[in-house]
Amino acid sequence: MSEAAAAAPTASATQKKKKKFNVPTAFTILFIITILAVIATWCIPAGKYAKLSYVPDSGQLMITQPDGSTEMLEATQEALEANPETAGMAVQVSKFVDGSITKPISIPGTYTELPSKSKGLDEITLSMVRGTIDGVDIMVFIFVLGGLIGVVNLSGAFEAGLHALTKKTKGREFLLVFLVSVFMLVGGTTCGLEEEAVAFYPILVPIFLALGYDSIICVGAIFLAGSMGTTFSTINPFAAVIASNAAGINFLEGIGWRTAGLIVGGIAVIAYLYWYSKKIKADPTFSYTYEDREHFAELYAVRASGTGHDFNWRKKAILILFVAAFVIMVYGVMALHWWFPQMAGSFLLIAIICMIISGKNEKECTEAFTAGSASLVGVSLIIGLARGINLILDEGLISDTILYWASNAVAGMPGPIFVVMVMLVFFLLGFIVPSSSGLAVLAMPIFAPLADAVGIDRYTIVCAYNWGQYAMLYLAPTGLVMATLQMLDMKYQHWLKFVTPMVIFLLVFGSGMLIAQTLV
Repeated sequence: MSEAAAAAPTASATQKKKKKFNVPTAFTILFIITILAVIATWCIPAGKYAKLSYVPDSGQLMITQPDGSTEMLEATQEALEANPETAGMAVQVSKFVDGSITKPISIPGTYTELPSKSKGLDEITLSMVRGTIDGVDIMVFIFVLGGLIGVVNLSGAFEAGLHALTKKTKGREFLLVFLVSVFMLVGGTTCGLEEEAVAFYPILVPIFLALGYDSIICVGAIFLAGSMGTTFSTINPFAAVIASNAAGINFLEGIGWRTAGLIVGGIAVIAYLYWYSKKIKADPTFSYTYEDREHFAELYAVRASGTGHDFNWRKKAILILFVAAFVIMVYGVMALHWWFPQMAGSFLLIAIICMIISGKNEKECTEAFTAGSASLVGVSLIIGLARGINLILDEGLISDTILYWASNAVAGMPGPIFVVMVMLVFFLLGFIVPSSSGLAVLAMPIFAPLADAVGIDRYTIVCAYNWGQYAMLYLAPTGLVMATLQMLDMKYQHWLKFVTPMVIFLLVFGSGMLIAQTLV
């Protein structure tokens, strides 16, 4: 036997050893979950709670029964309390009128089983299309964002700016990670800065890479820190405020506990990022995404050296405009109540100005804009697929059934056990209803009265909702995480490896905080 032939089996064995299981791509994961959601509509009984909503044009409240029939009430507290179905609800009518509550909320004690609304196989693909249509506002924003990035890339402003930045931050690289994390923590706890944060990756990812970090640090400083801020929402109108309103309490109740949690959670996430960043600085192979480092760097066109670093006035002006786009976006969201159409419009205006300043011809600029938009098509589709899953669960009438089962499962438990179990219930419900405001209006009117029965303050249930749901949203494929990973072309298993310790921390720390609230 020749020497080469003898070596062949060894090489083959080595190749076999290197084989390992890879979690499927985001598209495949969501496709599988869509199939499971359709199957669930055949296995879980259909049912629904009656819903209470406000009709602004008429100045009246509307009760929508599970069978679809409606009843109108005068939009006053007296009328709400006089109605037999809504008499026990502690919610304030003024919160409907002033826009604090915009979605229909569940009415306790009205759950009714309904005829099955099981979905057919055709709904697997149809829901994907319908979910994409439903998410068109954020998708257009992402396309415009991609176009703006394409124009800025065309000008060479990114490379010149990064070259200048890396020389000035030598030895103090983590300072930027720290500042971004603090900004996202504050943005999350005050205004739920999460979906909008996808706009930050194009400006920050190349910087982080130029400073020697990996894609994990990028997602950690932006998504993880922002989610930690939202987890411990203090005045976030889309989480703590709307949940408190739906529970019939002032959102300032329990704010001290949420603030304390924010401080501890913020320290934990920054310390975790610091530990990880030190590890990969000392040994780049420690990176959980080391195998994809070259592809990731190429994806964001990061070059540490080369030509084109002349930082002329055109490039400086374009970079200033690019950064200003995000400053304007944050101000618009927080002060002017902007949503994705307004944000997309402002980004488009800045993209046009950058085209004019760049000195490139019209054909080059439009092609760069189109190519930039095309690069984010996958991210946009991920958002649509995730929303399609939610449509199946809602239209299959099983979301309320799961909520009904969950509330019955925890009712009557001793206080400390009750609150921890409620947090775990919200952890599971976060997979089914990944919208913070959506879950708040569905579940809070049901769970808040249960707290009364075991002698616990309702603000404790608000805390359990926040901490439970967001522990799930760090990793739930039905939430924002898949769009984030798709934008950075990161494998889901790499993110799971990194984020799991933070999820465990949150569940353990949250349980301790909740138990403490029942004992003071």
